[in-house]
Amino acid sequence: MGEASSEQRKADPTRTSHPKRKSPKSQSRFTAALLLLALAGCGPLDDTGDDEGTPDSGTGTAPELLSSAPENGATEVALNAAIRATFSEDMEPDSLSAETFRITSATSATPIAGTVVYGSRKASFWPETHLSSASTYTVTITTGATSLGGVPLGSEQRWSFTTGNSVEPGAPVELGTAGLFVILAKSGVSTVPDSVIVGDVGVSPAAASYVTGFSLTADASNTFATSPQITGKVYAADQAAPTPSKMTTAIGDMELAFTDAAGRAPDVIELGAGDIGGMTLPAGVYKWGTGLLIPADVTLTGSATDVWIFQIAQDLTVSSGKRVTLAGGALPKNVFWQVAGAVELGTTAHLEGVVLTQTSATLRTGASLNGRMLAQTAVDLDSATVIQPAP
Repeated sequence: MGEASSEQRKADPTRTSHPKRKSPKSQSRFTAALLLLALAGCGPLDDTGDDEGTPDSGTGTAPELLSSAPENGATEVALNAAIRATFSEDMEPDSLSAETFRITSATSATPIAGTVVYGSRKASFWPETHLSSASTYTVTITTGATSLGGVPLGSEQRWSFTTGNSVEPGAPVELGTAGLFVILAKSGVSTVPDSVIVGDVGVSPAAASYVTGFSLTADASNTFATSPQITGKVYAADQAAPTPSKMTTAIGDMELAFTDAAGRAPDVIELGAGDIGGMTLPAGVYKWGTGLLIPADVTLTGSATDVWIFQIAQDLTVSSGKRVTLAGGALPKNVFWQVAGAVELGTTAHLEGVVLTQTSATLRTGASLNGRMLAQTAVDLDSATVIQPAP
């Protein structure tokens, strides 16, 4: 109860409009009784009106853990499983880290290394390497995890699970709203006409003027533009609302997806010393501490639910005329190229899958991509073709 309200309750009895005024002694007792009742009813509330009796250090309701995976006491957990937590409130992403979201084994108090990815009230911890078989692990989320309003987690959360001996099929990388675009970039998208693009194109924080070579025509609403080279719409940060907000969210989701893909524990490391030309690869997570070169055709073979993640510390280069193709029912939406450096598809080269590059992407004359190109700088096309994958 606020201070003004308490004063008002104390003052009301002394301002009674009854025709018979109480004696000073009885009036004093009456006023004191009302004051005690008022104080008893108030309780130690915080500024937010929270009635739980404990003041919060931030603004809003204390977040709670709604669910966890693996569940407490789970057994036979896959060695490549993610550890997940779902909260009751929107959380501050920076408060969820390997320090506040910890996993320890029964044999060591040292937290295992990993990456925390947060979005839509869900946090996922991806261990840096596969967990050990037939081992018990304890997960701890501390009160250092806070809501967007700065309110700490209501209490420290802890649960345990035991691994088995198997590795489960990989889960696709979550793209969020970045998955609404076939090409998404921060600083611009350019083309040497005529390119063919099927799907929406977006740039942010760049303006529409940084989408060049497409002969854009702004819609009457000014929320998007169109181009004869694009079967879809073009969105930019300087267009009318709600487009700027939509683009900010999409760029944030693209960055989260990059972190998600980079955080998966690898199944295969340094395959071919960074040259996989001519290989046929089953589903899995592949990691290189260098660049990746594809100087000869590569085939990815697997089912419609199989997932490939390629973690590349430097550049990805597909040589001119070379192709990455899918077999056995594999789908481009389940193939992810996480590239810390630049991406280059040579003349008439072809690539399948979703490209998440931390820098730029260049598609030379006649190059093609069946997937998505999500770049944290620019995308440059030279009479190229980019077609979004089937859902």
